[in-house]
Amino acid sequence: MKLIILAAGYATRLYPLTLNQPKPLLPVAGKPMVDHVLASLGAIDAIDEAFIVTNEKFAGHFEAWASRRNTSGFSSLVRVVNDHSTGDDNKLGAIGDLHLVLKSQGIDDDVIVVAGDNLFSDKLGDYGRLCAEKNAPVLGVYDVGSLKEATKYGVVESDANGCIASFEEKPAAPKSTLIGIALYHYPRVVLPLIDQYLADGNNPDQPGRLIQWLYPRMPVYTWSVPGTWYDIGSKETLEEADGIFSINQD
Repeated sequence: MKLIILAAGYATRLYPLTLNQPKPLLPVAGKPMVDHVLASLGAIDAIDEAFIVTNEKFAGHFEAWASRRNTSGFSSLVRVVNDHSTGDDNKLGAIGDLHLVLKSQGIDDDVIVVAGDNLFSDKLGDYGRLCAEKNAPVLGVYDVGSLKEATKYGVVESDANGCIASFEEKPAAPKSTLIGIALYHYPRVVLPLIDQYLADGNNPDQPGRLIQWLYPRMPVYTWSVPGTWYDIGSKETLEEADGIFSINQD
C-alpha cells in the first residue's frame, strides 16, 4: 500500500507564515506539521512507501525536509513529487496531483490519500484495517457538531452498511454535521476510474469531488475519525492545534 500526501497548495490565507514556507512544514508542537500526519498514518503497517506531491516553489523545501526528517513515527521511504505548477493559474488541482503521482511513479497498488494539513490526535491503524477488510474506497468522516460549520465541507449521510448514501459539497442547508475529510482509500482496482474522472472533464480540484462522483457507481464506505481532527486553514486553527499537540506530548 502507498501513501500519497497532497501538499501542492500555496496557503495564501496563512500569509505571511507561508510566503516562504509550505503549510505542511509549519511547526506544530515543535516539529513540522507533516511529521504529525505521518505519525498518525504510520500505524498502518501495510504502507510501505509514501509520496508527497508539491509545487515548483516548495519542492526544495520538502526535499530538504525529507533528507533529514525524523523517521521514528514513520519509517518507510518518503519521496517528493514536483508537479511543476507555479501558482493558481497553472495548478493541477488535488485530483490532478493525485493522478500525476499515480502515473509518474508507476503506482499499481492500493493507495491512501491524505491532505498534508489534516492533523489527527489519534493513530489511524483501524482505518488501515477497515480498508484492507473492505477492499473498496473508504472515506474518513468527522462530526463537526455544527450545521453552520458543516456548510464549509462535503456533508455525508451513510446507509445501514456504512456506505455513502448522499454526499453534498458545501451545502447551504446541511442534512447532518457529518463531513467527509481529506482522508481516502482507493484500492488498486479503482485507480483506472481516476483516469476516467479526469478524461471526462470533471473538476480536478477539491478531492471530495472524486468521492462524490464515485459513490453512485460503487459502494464507498465511511470510517469515523476518532479523537480530534484539525483542518489547518487559518492562524487560529494552527495555534489551537499547536497548543493541543504540545500538551499531548508532555
